[in-house]
Amino acid sequence: MPAGVSWPRYLSMLGCSLLAMLAGSETVHRYYRPDMSIPDVPPKPGELKTELLGLKRHNLSNDSSHP
Repeated sequence: MPAGVSWPRYLSMLGCSLLAMLAGSETVHRYYRPDMSIPDVPPKPGELKTELLGLKRHNLSNDSSHP
């Protein structure tokens, strides 16, 4: 008896949790539609659209202020 419950109840809760997790991930993938393709040539620095541009600008401004 794991966690103080019977085996049938434990296994049913485990199964329900697994199904809910899989359904949630499928919903997110269908909503956001991620690009699952892998390019032949990796993008050059600055071409990747997922970079943190605000952090990049912040770092550039800090580097230029120091002598």
